[in-house]
Amino acid sequence: MRIIVIGGGAAGMMAAVAAAEAGAGVALLEKNDRLGKKVYITGKGRCNVTNACEKEEFFAHIIRNPRFLYSAFDRFPNGDMMSFVEAHGTKLKTERGQRVFPASDHASDIIKALKKALDEAGVKVIFSAQAEKLQIRNGAVTGVVCTFADEEGKPKRKTLQADRVIVATGGLSYPGTGSTGDGYRFAEEAGHRVTDRMPSLVPLSARFEKPLSDRFSPKSLMGLSLKNVGILVEQGSKKITEDFGEMLFTHFGLSGPVILSASALLGTALEEENVKKKGPVRLHLDLKPALSEEQLDARFLREAAENKGKQLDTYLAGWMPKALIPVILGQAGVAPAQKVQTVSKAQRTDLIRAVKDLPVVITGLRGFDEAVVTRGGVDVKEIDPKTMASKKVSGLYFAGEVLDLDGTTGGFNLQIAWSTGYAAGKGATDNKED
Repeated sequence: MRIIVIGGGAAGMMAAVAAAEAGAGVALLEKNDRLGKKVYITGKGRCNVTNACEKEEFFAHIIRNPRFLYSAFDRFPNGDMMSFVEAHGTKLKTERGQRVFPASDHASDIIKALKKALDEAGVKVIFSAQAEKLQIRNGAVTGVVCTFADEEGKPKRKTLQADRVIVATGGLSYPGTGSTGDGYRFAEEAGHRVTDRMPSLVPLSARFEKPLSDRFSPKSLMGLSLKNVGILVEQGSKKITEDFGEMLFTHFGLSGPVILSASALLGTALEEENVKKKGPVRLHLDLKPALSEEQLDARFLREAAENKGKQLDTYLAGWMPKALIPVILGQAGVAPAQKVQTVSKAQRTDLIRAVKDLPVVITGLRGFDEAVVTRGGVDVKEIDPKTMASKKVSGLYFAGEVLDLDGTTGGFNLQIAWSTGYAAGKGATDNKED
């Protein structure tokens, strides 16, 4: 059996290994001059290869179509991926939040493990191979039309025949890595529905509300990183998400782990028509999530007696980063130079409320250039969840980010790629008599 896998990213490499280990002759087409170009930059170059949490918790982090993923995950779960990597020479470690990384902190070691698996399985990798279209006849895929460099480096167009084709081309995120949406076009040409796509796990454009915005903007806090903060995102009276962790102010708005995870749930809410009907999307920042307003008030009263004569802005340096103090005081409407012991009960209430609830208006998602993954893709209703086989075209399979599947940060999206890639590779070889 001849199988062509289009795309040498996470899902494509795993699909190629799984199919070859099942006895198929596999050719892996990669448009770049190296494999796993996007894997190299995941986890800030460390590669958060998966998440070691239990199954129930894992699926709580899958945002789009989690039920579809059940069969593929059962076939190749997170524990199997960890064993696979270590069996091919790369040691792993588990950090906070059950995030799994190579012990070396080098994403290249994950690529080395996958290359070793490809070599051992006998996969033929063809670099600089640009798949142009699928060859489909009588409702079945028969090959791939592609352009690749010949021995002299000149482009050559050729149709490669195949009994099965696995599309693992990625989405639209980080297009510089080769994720330019080719798989969506292949799917539509094959008769598949492709859902609307937008950036996900992406920084957010944001602004403060008036009157605070007249004096401050997220840009004024650019580079400020906050740890152990709480966020609550709402639109009108509807709570969209709530989280706890680390975030970062940027020149355009907000970024950091909790912001990226929140972005995965904000696409629809931020659409122009939705904002017109339901109002702006607001993020409420809690700088002291471990303490209630009552506890903070008691702390202020206790410390005020110990800090008589200090200006409020000087005293608050013990509460928060210096750059944030003028913003909090501006939100509360309290003068920075006011002495601590002169703060009235009403002023104290406003100040503590600003510490516990600094509102920021979210104005949009940043672009695909900054997105970790793509939300949307090939409609999974038209895909067999066990084998990743197309229900439209015989012999055609899809895996990875090209599918309408995504999760939060923490290794969940890479595990989607590993699981669906493995399922596609095995699925494509389940009926060898074909």
